[in-house]
Amino acid sequence: MKKVILAVIAAIIAVAGIAALIFLPNINQTNNQIISSSFIGYDFARAVTGNDKNVRMLLNPGVDMHNYEPTPQDIIDIQQAKLFIYIGGESEEWVERLLKDNEISADRTLRLMDFVELKKEEIKEGMEESAEEDEEEEYDEHIWTSPKNAIRLVNAIRDKLTSINYMDAEAMNQMAASYTGHLEDLDSRFTSLAANAKNKTLIFADRFPFRYFVDEYGLDYYAAFPGCSEQTEASPRTISYLMMKAKETGAKVIFKTEMSNGNFANMVAEATGAQVRVLNAAHTVSESNSTLRKRFVDLLEDNYFALQEALY
Repeated sequence: MKKVILAVIAAIIAVAGIAALIFLPNINQTNNQIISSSFIGYDFARAVTGNDKNVRMLLNPGVDMHNYEPTPQDIIDIQQAKLFIYIGGESEEWVERLLKDNEISADRTLRLMDFVELKKEEIKEGMEESAEEDEEEEYDEHIWTSPKNAIRLVNAIRDKLTSINYMDAEAMNQMAASYTGHLEDLDSRFTSLAANAKNKTLIFADRFPFRYFVDEYGLDYYAAFPGCSEQTEASPRTISYLMMKAKETGAKVIFKTEMSNGNFANMVAEATGAQVRVLNAAHTVSESNSTLRKRFVDLLEDNYFALQEALY
């Protein structure tokens, strides 16, 4: 399935390249816009610049990043942007193709996975087996879920914008410091929360995009799928396994992500007497959180209280 999807994306990019040549005679002409492929880059860029108007996210609220395909207009917009920010990893191989074919400028592109220590995507006991037997091991792209990593990413965006003289450097330093101050406070609170927890195991009846987070704070987990799994249907075996682990650990909470329909979480919760709670992965942003204009630090705040309920 992934090979088919990549082939389709390659075809779209080829068409976009032709469109760019026809409709955009000078693709080196830039505007003052910052474009991000994800909510994370979007949120951190607007925090550093203090400007919502010139920062844009490619994804519409509620759209799953793993299924995103760029339109020809998206690619033209990226070509004209002052800076394009993307995460990297398997979900964004289309960006690497554009860079390889010189369709977008490497000098005006920032890959966030370059600024943290990467971890391989983990397959835990009880997870649904991959539908593709020859699937290669990939790096887990959900790097921002650790607040310490998030601080590194904010500073990387600030440094890149400073290097291209996007706006006054001192102003960006101050705004970045203010935002990372919120992240440092949350990191301290999560550290204390995990250190004193009565139960250090999370039960996740969904994809699990939080490996960087649990590794940071010494937590364990069981989940239905790895973070970037294309699978959406859990087998009875997987659901039964999570029910067993929930009972063994005395889990009070069964987690799902903000983009999940919650079907599997509800099944496990009903069988074990637990409550279903959301842990925000923030790869994209839900329609409701977008309406509320929530920032990443606001979503982490919500996560703190959900985890407090689960760990105590």
